[in-house]
Amino acid sequence: MADTFIPGPITTADTVKEAVCIHTNKIYDACKDRDCVESVRLYTTCEAQEIIDQAVNIKCGQANLLWVYIDVEPIPFNKGFYAVDVRFFYRISVYVFTCIGKPIQVTGLGTFDKRVILFGSEGNAKIFSSKMTLCCTDEEVVRSANLPTAVCEVVDPILLDAKLVDPCCPPPPCHPAPCPPAPCHCARLCDIPPFICGFFDGELVNESRRPFICVTLGQFSIIRLERDSQLIIPSYDFCVPEKESICSLDDSPCELFQRIQFPVDEFFPPHAKTVYRPQDTPDRP
Repeated sequence: MADTFIPGPITTADTVKEAVCIHTNKIYDACKDRDCVESVRLYTTCEAQEIIDQAVNIKCGQANLLWVYIDVEPIPFNKGFYAVDVRFFYRISVYVFTCIGKPIQVTGLGTFDKRVILFGSEGNAKIFSSKMTLCCTDEEVVRSANLPTAVCEVVDPILLDAKLVDPCCPPPPCHPAPCPPAPCHCARLCDIPPFICGFFDGELVNESRRPFICVTLGQFSIIRLERDSQLIIPSYDFCVPEKESICSLDDSPCELFQRIQFPVDEFFPPHAKTVYRPQDTPDRP
């Protein structure tokens, strides 16, 4: 039977002073993904749709992550495992060429859904906290710990490609003229969080009978399941700050500037670090 550790001083180690009990979020399972997402539909405003109707070519702009919606559901046939459904909301901009002149920037909404299966253990305890909430008068925050907490760490995606899709009908060889633009009778998009709509200049619409834009995104993400846990960890000492606060009231701007390190990497970008292995080296004659 393994030794049981209890909180208290430790005399057998040179650096560790005691074992302390802390309350933290323990990670039970995690995964990292590299998703190449193709055919992401770009939903734009009605004004932007009129520009897309006249497009002859498009060019990639940039993509920004706005928000991530996460939902956790237990898997009935496998206890301790959970399905984590994640929906990414993106603000994507592309440049639309309508004639010989300058391209017009068009911004729209793109979404991407994914599901992962992770182990999150089991728990039936209800946790009560005395933390104060903003719209209540010192009420306890009631939280159910039956489900683990899903956390998604994600960076802005890479906009890899953008293409113009014409759903009405490809012109036959004997009739090269494009399909005429339809009047703007676009359907409203439902179930979009209001603050997401605030990132765009107008109301987002969906028109399936008119040309639209699809993009390809490269997304890196880390998803993990956590639970509140009490853990015993080694304690080396109290964390006492070593540096003093810097007060710039008595310093001149030039003195502050002299203390800033010269940005060498801004003038001379670093090279990629390539690791050569012996088996990669070609044999010499």
